[in-house]
Amino acid sequence: MVPMKIHIVYAHPSSASLNASLRGDMTETLGRLGHETTVSDLYAMKWKAVADYDDFGPTESDHFMAAAGEAYETGTQSADITAEQERLLAADAVILQFPQWWFSMPAIMKGWVDRVFTNGFGYAPSSTWKRYGEGTLAGKLAMVVTTSGASESQLSERGIGGPIDDLLFPLQHGVLFYTGMRVLPPFVVTGAPMLDEAGYATTTARLRRRLETLAETEPIAYRTENSGDYDHARRLKPGAERPGTSGFALHTA
Repeated sequence: MVPMKIHIVYAHPSSASLNASLRGDMTETLGRLGHETTVSDLYAMKWKAVADYDDFGPTESDHFMAAAGEAYETGTQSADITAEQERLLAADAVILQFPQWWFSMPAIMKGWVDRVFTNGFGYAPSSTWKRYGEGTLAGKLAMVVTTSGASESQLSERGIGGPIDDLLFPLQHGVLFYTGMRVLPPFVVTGAPMLDEAGYATTTARLRRRLETLAETEPIAYRTENSGDYDHARRLKPGAERPGTSGFALHTA
């Protein structure tokens, strides 16, 4: 396996949590495999979760997106944002790790997305947009590692919580793939509060196997914006869908 630079963005407030233990095992495994690993522990960093005008230098723009773009271009954005962008640019793969809270990521992780994927870095003016597979981070790998208190059956197609792939679609497709990354299938730990010693051993072994095959794992086959599958209004063309698919699944080829 070719050594990679892997950046982990981690969000859990407890150092005694299942997530903390999995993160420790993950960094140890990646190191053993010869990868160079960096970690942004958002709670430990006391990451500012709110995107606001304090993130920018002096600006006369009342338009928030324009002010963000100006700050990115002129190098006057907040130093913590720039540092995270540099870590992403240096990485070959990015892992986002967090618990499922209210069917989503913790607010501090959402704040990391809001502040780091700013105008000019995560997206750009419509005249120069490159997105959905062709963004700033094109070619990099991305993977979500997440835990949930819900059971596997609850997060299935007919489960009361809805399919886990649907819950993660806004992040995996709307953020990671949008900015150009090739998104690997997520690593999901269900029934986390009920995990016993044997279940933990099984989980860590499964995670190690995923990390060992990171570079060989097929990414989710999201359709790129310029694949020809969408019409001028960015709607999937009739007949382009796979038989029997609907909803978010329409956007996988």
